[in-house]
Amino acid sequence: MNHPIGRLWGPAQGRSAVIAGALTLMLLSRLAAAASGPLGIDYRLGYDSSGIWARGNSLALEKGVVLLEVGGALWLGGKTKLGQTFWRSLDASVGSALISAQVLKYAFGRERPSQTDNPNEWFKGPHAQSFPSGEVTLQASFVTPFIMAYHQHHPWVWSLELLPLYDAEARMKEWGHWQTDVLAGWALGTAWGIYASDRKSPFLLSFMPNGIVVGLHKSF
Repeated sequence: MNHPIGRLWGPAQGRSAVIAGALTLMLLSRLAAAASGPLGIDYRLGYDSSGIWARGNSLALEKGVVLLEVGGALWLGGKTKLGQTFWRSLDASVGSALISAQVLKYAFGRERPSQTDNPNEWFKGPHAQSFPSGEVTLQASFVTPFIMAYHQHHPWVWSLELLPLYDAEARMKEWGHWQTDVLAGWALGTAWGIYASDRKSPFLLSFMPNGIVVGLHKSF
C-alpha cells in the first residue's frame, strides 16, 4: 500500500501490535481502581516522582529531544535522508506540540491530577491544561518520522516508541496527566509525524537559507 499508514503497518504489523499492546496493558492493569473520564479509564495514580520517574528526568528528555531535533536538522541540512528526517521531525513537533496541543489545552481546560482527583473537570479556564499531554505529543512527533523513514530496513527504530511510552508513564505518576491525556498526545504526535513524513519536502526547511539547506557541517 502507498498510504503512509499502510507503509507503517504492512511489514511491521507485529511490532506495531506489540507497542500498542504494551501501552494497553499498562493502562488496563490499573482498571481495578475506580476510573472515569471520557473512555472510563482515567484515575489518579499513586504519586511517584522518584528514581527514573523523577520530574527532572522527564524534563531532561524533553529538552534533549528539542536540542537533538534542532541540532540535527541544522547540522545535517536537507540534502540527505537523515537530514530530511530531522527536518520532518521538527515540522511534526512544531505543528503538534507547540501549536495543536497548546490550542487544545486552552480549548478543553481540563484540570490535572495535581489539581483534582476528579478526571471529569473540564473547561475550567486557562490554568487547567491537562488535555492533551504536550510532552507525550512531542515525543511521539519526534520518533514517528524516523520510524516512517527507516522501519523497513532497520526494524530496531521501533524501539524509539519507548520514549513516548516512558514519558506517558512518568507524566501520570507525577500527577501531570490523566490516562486519556497521554493517549491523546501520543495519537496527536503520531498523526503529525505521519503527515510530515508524507509531505514532498519538509515545510520549515523551505524557509531556510541555502547554507542551512546544505547543512552547517558543510560550512565548517
